[in-house]
Amino acid sequence: MNLVKFYNQIRTIRSRLLQIPSAYDCIIPRRPCSSNAPSTATQNRDKKKCSPRPPISFGQPMPVTHPHLLGEFELMPGFRLPEFQARRKALLALVRSHTAAKEHLIVVPSANKKFMSDKIPYVFRQNTDFLYLSGCLEPDSVLTLEVDGEGNEKCTMFVRPKDRHAELWDGPRTGVELAPVVFGVDEAVNVGELKGYLTKYSFGHPSGMVWFDEKCCDLGDVRKIVGDVGKLEGVRSPAGLIHKLRLIKSEVEMELMRITCRVASKAINRTMQESRPQQSEHQLFAKVDYFCRMGGASYLAYPPVVAGGANATVIHYVNNNQIVRDGEMVLMDAGCEFGGYTSDITRTWPINGEFSEPQRILYEVLAQVQKELLGCLQHAGGETLDQLFDTMCLKLGKYLQEVGLIPKSAQGVELGRAAYKFCPHHVSHYLGMDVHDTPLISRSIGLTPGMVCTVEPGIYIGKDRRDVPEEFRGLGLRIEDDVLILPDKQIEVLTESCVKDLRQLEALVSGR
Repeated sequence: MNLVKFYNQIRTIRSRLLQIPSAYDCIIPRRPCSSNAPSTATQNRDKKKCSPRPPISFGQPMPVTHPHLLGEFELMPGFRLPEFQARRKALLALVRSHTAAKEHLIVVPSANKKFMSDKIPYVFRQNTDFLYLSGCLEPDSVLTLEVDGEGNEKCTMFVRPKDRHAELWDGPRTGVELAPVVFGVDEAVNVGELKGYLTKYSFGHPSGMVWFDEKCCDLGDVRKIVGDVGKLEGVRSPAGLIHKLRLIKSEVEMELMRITCRVASKAINRTMQESRPQQSEHQLFAKVDYFCRMGGASYLAYPPVVAGGANATVIHYVNNNQIVRDGEMVLMDAGCEFGGYTSDITRTWPINGEFSEPQRILYEVLAQVQKELLGCLQHAGGETLDQLFDTMCLKLGKYLQEVGLIPKSAQGVELGRAAYKFCPHHVSHYLGMDVHDTPLISRSIGLTPGMVCTVEPGIYIGKDRRDVPEEFRGLGLRIEDDVLILPDKQIEVLTESCVKDLRQLEALVSGR
């Protein structure tokens, strides 16, 4: 949709809906009436006509209400309506190319609110597939995309209607009248009418194919409605095709990934700088959360791992309730969400600012492995994420042999298996709107410009290991960076500013 059409739609709505006369002005602020008034007399005469209109409310930030978050005409940071409309068209094209059917209906539901206790909700986070296609941050909504045999396309948003009582408790809603303008869709309908709409569609298009991801739908009533109308055994999930689109980042998405990684990098640097022995893991959690939010992030992207000492050998340790003692290391795995896009970083450092000899040996091994893995992305041994994992096992095994933690006799597959005992997780995953982004996309496909992934080798040696010298037991380390794949076999390390060089780490934490 071009801007002229955008303006015209808003003008049409304003003239048609007398009960919400300021729709146009809320999206595009108008100048004071006095700017066009030639005299005081004229101003007085027209005072009633030019008095401020009652403000109109939206169910999410808009440029006029949140100019500190959104630029002119943006629906999400950096994104205008044409990007969302292009995504929807691309999904319809993918759907049509995957089957012989000529008529298709795609149903994509939002998330719903989840409650901590009676009437007390958790912070709402939108379903990312729905957000990617709609830009809508409101719960209990549904997006439908249709294409008929002649290739005619239609996009409909089912949203909650305006409700003064509900909005008193839960905040404003965009409503049915404004949704077409705000979200750039052909039509908006009260979400309560979804069943009737889909029933009518099924009668009018008996051979139409229905696409709906039943497994990941939060809205139980929508699941039932689509099941009743579409006969779920014949319904196909569009999630894999949506993930295929999400995998390759646009220029705006790349810039948002840079920002979220930069914010998290600075926050972790600051947290490392302010860490001291006898602080609790919980305090370090609070610091990184605070510095991320103060840097502009909405919130942390996931519950962080803040693991002191032997807790770092538990890969998904999130209790974060122990004291970090002098001489121990901290493993922090944290990232933030900015503009709907996430970062994911891990750093390991000595809480007192100086690595012990065993800690130093393992850190140097890990840093060298990670450096070599970054260097082979898009090259032999790193053309896919699964290849990168195999390379990690062999390289880690080789260096652990050199420091005496794996027998010299281990070679080939045996060496890789021995290394896997020290790092029993994959070395990479895709990154984007979600931390473990686009999980339906195989890690065996070739890396392509526009993808973003992590590179995160680790070494974990439990206290109960008896096949390693005692001084290495209870040590856990991981180094993780976020990487944008570029053309010509180049990469951009988005988290490069987050300190990881051994000497720089020691200097940062010790204050030297």
